[in-house]
Amino acid sequence: MADITLTPRAAKRINEIMGAESPGASLRISVNGGGCSGFSYAFDIERARAADDIAIERDGATVLVDPMSLEYMSGATIDFVNDLIGQSFKIENPQATASCGCGTSFSL
Repeated sequence: MADITLTPRAAKRINEIMGAESPGASLRISVNGGGCSGFSYAFDIERARAADDIAIERDGATVLVDPMSLEYMSGATIDFVNDLIGQSFKIENPQATASCGCGTSFSL
């Protein structure tokens, strides 16, 4: 069981995005090497679920995370913020020791 939390705001926004996609599509969040601080989050629309994917669900929204990315995101909260800078998904990751102003890059 993944200990990643999806907030109601994030679930609502994911549902809005997926409304324009084909049935069964999900949001995939993965961790990749690179970025300003060493690792970066990637957000993609996924139409097929891999056998080892972990699904985080809330209010009808589904986020897929692969097992390798899960190791870097354990304990994280996925939120959606709408502020003066703009709208974006925000990941509060307790494992990150530093992050970058871009909001999608972090280090461990």
